[in-house]
Amino acid sequence: MKIGNFGSFDPELKKRGIVGLVNASKLDKVIWDEFNNNWDKLAYESELLIAKFLGEDVNKYIIELNLGNLPIGKTRDSIVKVRINQNFFRQTILSAYNNKCCITKINIPSLLIASHIIPWSHDEKNRLNPHNGLCLNAIHDKAFDKGYLTITPDYLIKISKAIHKYNPINVINDLFIKYDNKKIMVPERFIPSKDFLDYHYKKIFIK
Repeated sequence: MKIGNFGSFDPELKKRGIVGLVNASKLDKVIWDEFNNNWDKLAYESELLIAKFLGEDVNKYIIELNLGNLPIGKTRDSIVKVRINQNFFRQTILSAYNNKCCITKINIPSLLIASHIIPWSHDEKNRLNPHNGLCLNAIHDKAFDKGYLTITPDYLIKISKAIHKYNPINVINDLFIKYDNKKIMVPERFIPSKDFLDYHYKKIFIK
């Protein structure tokens, strides 16, 4: 019900005819305004709360990243925060796609990547925005990153001509060509932003 209260403020839900619950409080609105579109803060704060709820120690990232030799301070805290936020983005994207690649439907978690539509280095504000993410297997993630394939704002897969020249090779056909103009599996939540997809098509895709 609390999520439903927040839903009453969400313009994206309203576009889909979903109005949320009607008993949202002033405090709900304060929290919404604080975290709405502030994915960096939302990711970090939510991961800390989840860790606390589960009785986990967020300092596990210090061990995982071999940061024990770094002195306590802003540098180590910044690295840990980045790691926590990256984990938030990955878990959010994989969950939205039910742990399946949106192109092939491969469902082996260790082979899945939470891919950024607009690359990490191109848009700091939307690095953790789930609407800037796709769940892809490792091969298609790399191809997407290099511009060998894209997803149009209509959620159609487009394969670059740079890939088509390898068409006589059967594995290229199986991995890429056969998916050309097919529609991806669109998630029910955190639908990829059409603006972000348009950016990838115009700026990164090799036509």
